[in-house]
Amino acid sequence: MAVMEGKYEGGKFGGKKKPNLSMLQIINMSMGFLGIQMAFGLQNGNASRILANFGADVHELSWFWLVAPITGLIVQPIIGHMGDNTWSPLGRRKPYFLIGAVLCAIGLVMLPNAASATQMMAANVLLIAVIFLAMMDASINVAMEPFRALVGDMLPKHQGTLGFSVQTILIGIGAVIGSYLPDWLTKLGVSNEAPAGFVADNVIFSFYVGAGLLILTILYTIFTTKEYSPQEFAEFSDGKEIVEEHSKFSDIFKDFAKIPVQMKKLGIVQFFSWFALFTMWVFTTSALATHHFGLSPDDTHSKAFNNAGDLTGKLFGMYNLWAIPFAFLLTPIAKFIGKKQTHALALLCGGFGLISMYFIKDISLLWISMIGLGFAWASILAMPYAMLIDVIPQRKMGVYMGIFNFFIVIPQIINGVFGGPIVSSVFGKQAIDYIVVGGVCMLIGAVVTMIFVKSEDETPKEIEEEIQQVHF
Repeated sequence: MAVMEGKYEGGKFGGKKKPNLSMLQIINMSMGFLGIQMAFGLQNGNASRILANFGADVHELSWFWLVAPITGLIVQPIIGHMGDNTWSPLGRRKPYFLIGAVLCAIGLVMLPNAASATQMMAANVLLIAVIFLAMMDASINVAMEPFRALVGDMLPKHQGTLGFSVQTILIGIGAVIGSYLPDWLTKLGVSNEAPAGFVADNVIFSFYVGAGLLILTILYTIFTTKEYSPQEFAEFSDGKEIVEEHSKFSDIFKDFAKIPVQMKKLGIVQFFSWFALFTMWVFTTSALATHHFGLSPDDTHSKAFNNAGDLTGKLFGMYNLWAIPFAFLLTPIAKFIGKKQTHALALLCGGFGLISMYFIKDISLLWISMIGLGFAWASILAMPYAMLIDVIPQRKMGVYMGIFNFFIVIPQIINGVFGGPIVSSVFGKQAIDYIVVGGVCMLIGAVVTMIFVKSEDETPKEIEEEIQQVHF
């Protein structure tokens, strides 16, 4: 097993200190996340709409969305473990960027064309769509996890908040582009209507554009970023972090049993945060269609329903757009009031943002709800990870980032199983009521953050004890 010894000194344990990276270097190493989030934004804003176009009922939507968290639950820890324990000519994390990007691009091209593929294969269109959705989700997870680990690999810990904030800014830009693409193409004259059982051209061509830009941004990161070699990592730990040569997949379960206490507490916060986000992603289109456009829950093909779908994409683009300036502010706010206080405040704003969607009936004013969600999204993408890397050993960075993903996907799986039936049976297919439930969950996350999560003023000795606990 890896053993890290030495005295804790300003965020490192003895040995050679990792050099600070310039802002350009941090941007370069995270640029691929822009493309990944563009794909994620296209999926979030359009997957429910595509599945509804293919005949899925509102109570079935959350079941189809289970594909994403289940693949994340399986893929991310494995990819993290593999990245921690392998080295290639491309580096430690970059091979997974490339593989994930290529497969995701194929999924982006195929998902909106599932109806055409179904005609060729004489298969069920929803089954084919779910297969392509699963392919996209697995590929996004293959590419996404190494980017989180790369921040821990490349940056000294005092630059961690900055690194994740830059990722958040690029995520926001990518998500804005992905979310707005269908609406932009509609304004350029591309049709947003389609025959029953097919997807509108503006969505199809948006997915094509997303696939191309995903490949380009991943290649940019690969060509502009040089990862540290195993020998350099050894120097950073003064040669005392010994890499195990014969690692096994079963080690993932051993690592899970040793997760730091701070990680468990942050996991509770993540549970409520991502339960709320999953609710928003799955049910916003249906909520807008019924609550704001006055449509029947069974209307999934009309022009008005597709207008609700376009509005969903625009609103998702708006909260990602608001996340960009908030990401710039995270570091100064955290320095002023503390990391956990910053995260709790952001979740509070996000919870009220979701709840306000029920009360704001004028669709032209829904951008107000997106302000609070933008603050929450920026913090969710940065602050938990910034608090986490202080208690993760360097050589376990990938696997623990993957394990931390459990606390993201498990609430989505639970929501996916029960969300649809709750909307259908409890709320009479009025999805807006479940959006309010999501807002309440985010408020609970804010309370849990303040009560249970440790402040960053814990002593270096306590941090050292957490890391040593993981090693032995």
